[in-house]
Amino acid sequence: MSNPQDHARVHLALEFLGIRAQATAMGLVQLCAELRRAGVIDDAAVDRVKDSIAEEIAAHAPRTVVRQEYLSDIRGRLDRIFAGDEPVGPGPVAHSDAEDHPPA
Repeated sequence: MSNPQDHARVHLALEFLGIRAQATAMGLVQLCAELRRAGVIDDAAVDRVKDSIAEEIAAHAPRTVVRQEYLSDIRGRLDRIFAGDEPVGPGPVAHSDAEDHPPA
């Protein structure tokens, strides 16, 4: 979102609703893929979605990190997730662990 006040309002509304982050993220990635495939949105629109997500995450970054590097890392991961190259989830450590211990 380009307007910080709108961004804060939406953040609070989502927090109030208690939306589960991973379920929502997976749905958003799928929705963007479907809309892109149908020609409803273009790559620039998907990039704006990723920018909005990255800004939300970076807004709550630990104070000890360099914001620009953190934002760049987040954006790289989002690019891989939206491209289907990385799963939606907590990260490679948890993903690797899940592969080592398949569900019973």
